[in-house]
Formats: sequence, structure tokens, C-alpha cells
Amino acid sequence: MRNGTGTGTAAPVVIIGAGHSGVAVAAGLRARGWEDGIVLIDAENGLPYERPPLSKELLKDSAPYEAAVLRKERFYADKGIDRLAGVTAESIDRNGRTVLLSDGTRQAYHRLVIATGSRARPLTVPGAGLPGVRSLRTRDDALELKRLLVPGARVAIIGAGYIGLEVAAAAAAKDCDVTVLEFQDRVMSRVTSAPVSHHFEQLHGRHGVRFVFGAAVTSIVGGQAIVGGQRAQGVTVADGTVFPADVVLAGIGVLPNQEMAADAGLDCRDGILVDEDGRTSDPAIYASGDVTRFTSPIDGESQRLECIQNALAQADRVAAHITGQVAAEPEVPWFWTVQHGVRLQTAGVRRPEDQVIVRGEPSGGKFSVVYLRDGRLAAVDTIANLSDFRAAKRLIAQGAPIDPALSADPAIPLADTIPTNPDHAGADLAAARS
Repeated sequence: MRNGTGTGTAAPVVIIGAGHSGVAVAAGLRARGWEDGIVLIDAENGLPYERPPLSKELLKDSAPYEAAVLRKERFYADKGIDRLAGVTAESIDRNGRTVLLSDGTRQAYHRLVIATGSRARPLTVPGAGLPGVRSLRTRDDALELKRLLVPGARVAIIGAGYIGLEVAAAAAAKDCDVTVLEFQDRVMSRVTSAPVSHHFEQLHGRHGVRFVFGAAVTSIVGGQAIVGGQRAQGVTVADGTVFPADVVLAGIGVLPNQEMAADAGLDCRDGILVDEDGRTSDPAIYASGDVTRFTSPIDGESQRLECIQNALAQADRVAAHITGQVAAEPEVPWFWTVQHGVRLQTAGVRRPEDQVIVRGEPSGGKFSVVYLRDGRLAAVDTIANLSDFRAAKRLIAQGAPIDPALSADPAIPLADTIPTNPDHAGADLAAARS
């Protein structure tokens, strides 16, 4: 039985998962004065590393072989954080307050933090297990994909979300022959509106990427490799068309790693349910990051967010609650993606029913799309428009009403689109333009 070595409690705070959120909880505890033991359980070997570059910078030929680390090795030693690398947590004994580890030992905990993140949603069609079919979630995934993306390689990407499109951009930059197969009728349909989707579809098209929409993948076709057995050679869709491919990437979303929590009897629903302090249905257990589902303090909606900002914000709230301190005020969630050197920044969480207003001309390469809900700014997408992004974050946090006509005029700063009198928005528009 492993125990903590701190000065107060007999057992440490144990953190399962060493991604952004898990490491941030450990660092946050020490920064807030926690003096007792901290154990960080990392299923991977090596130092914990940054995840966003895996589908961006790390795929470039000029990129270093290793992903950038979250903290240097000395940090963990200096802060007294006991990091267990290459070990997985198998189960939780809530009554005994222990975690069974893959090496057969049990780790006692005073408080437990589950920061297990998410995993790539598996492709389940026939042939999905053939060599050459890849997903992208870990450093090893990225390095293997980088090895396969060579000039002339035929790359089929299933799914036109962030990951799929970022890999498409990286593959096109390496002179691969890239085809993206998407079941919906446009790219990034889950996270953005049609104007932004069309802008990025055209951007990819200018770099040689082909799109096939309404494509329901039914199987991966195998063929005899020059050396060894069969490997992927194509992707079949519902109408019988086969798209040749040497490399197949499944970018069809992620699933929260909640199984261990659910097996322990914690409340889960497409994520581990947590309150505003990160507490689960067991007061001794917290959860943080991509694995959680919570009620948004911004709009009151139940949501599970897959972004670094939320992972770090939740980590701060967990560390604050464990140490009996006050956390920072909730921040509007924000996201980003970079494709062919073009950066899309999003603040807030869009809904399909939101009113869509375009600010600026997409063909010029600088524009924003604002999303209004019940007359208030709910979310924004910005391309090369940092001023709109910053202003929108403030307005969303304030729950500010927005004049639709004013917000459609890119010459008017977004911060100036709040009507002075909601009943006379038209007069405000005339005054603003006079």
C-alpha cells in the first residue's frame, strides 16, 4: 500500500491522468500552499506533454521529435510531486479510499482527482484494424502518423472536424494526395456555422485537399503489402465508391474516459458529472478536464468541453476547493484551430438555433461571425480579428444585449454594438453611422 509523505493527512491527493488538467491540479495545489503528498498517475512513459501540437506543429518536418513538455522534470521533484509514469489506474475502492494500479499495488488517497481525459472514438467498420488505419490522440500516434505522411502518399481522412482538418493541412503541406470524407454537408458542422465552414473548405481546396460530403464509410479495403501481410489500401463509402488510400485517419470525435468512474458508482452521463467546484457525486472525489460534464456558469447548459482553457480552469477550481480557497471567476470558454496557417478563434459555445451575423467579408481573409441568442451575444468565431475576439469574450461574460444591425457592420467596434435603448435600436444604428 502506497501512502503519502506529507505533514498532515496520512494519505495524499492522488491525481489520475497527467494531461493539461491533471498536471495543472498538481501545480495548483502547491501554488495554493498544499503541503501534504501529491501523487500524479501517468499512463504514458516520459514527461507529460502538450496535446494541441500533436495535430499541428509536431506533424511538420521541421518539428522536434518530441512534443513540448508541460513541466520540466525538475519541477515535479522541486514541488514534491510523486509522478508514477507508465502505470494505469485500474479501479477505485471508494470505501477504502484506494486506487488499484496496473502494477498490482494500491494507492491510498485523501482526495482523488480523476483527470483521465478522452480517447479517439474508434472506427468500427470492417477493416478498421488494418495497418495504415490511424487515430490521433497521443504523442506516439502523432509520431507514427508523421512517419506515414510522405510526399505522394494517398491520405484519406474520415471526419472534417478540427483534428481531421488540421491533419489534412499538414498532409497537404507534405505533398500528400488528401481526400476528406465527411458524413455531414460541410466541414466543422458541429462547432461552427456555414460561413466559417465554407471559408475553410475553400482554403483547403486552394491547397489541393478534396472533400466528399454525405460520405458514409462502410469499410476499409485491404490489399497485399510489398512486405508483410495486408494493409489498408482504400476506403469504401455507402454508394460503393472506393477511395484509394495508403493512410487512413479516423477523426470522428472522442469519448470521455469515464468507465473507471462509472464502475465505481460515480454519476456519469457522457462525462463524469461535477459541480462548480469539480466535485463528483462522492465528496472525496473530484474530476477535471475533458472527462467531465457540468452546468455552464455562463448559460446554464449542461456541457462537456474539449479545450485547454476549460481543462485549466477546472483544475484551478479543484485545487482551490481542496485547499479551502476561492477560485478565479469562471471564464468564457474559448477554442482555436490553425489550418494552412489560418487561425480560427472561438469564444463561447454556439448552438445551431443561434442567429448568425457575419461581420466583414470572408473573401478578404479577415472577418467574424457573431451568434445571438435571445438578443444577447452567445458566441463568436473570428478569423484574423483579435479585437473582435477579445471584445466578444467580455460581452459574452456580461450577458450583454447586442443590436443585430450594429453587429453586422465591421466598421463599428463590437464593444459599441450594445444598444443604448433596446427599444430604439434602429435609432442607435443611425446615430452610430452619422
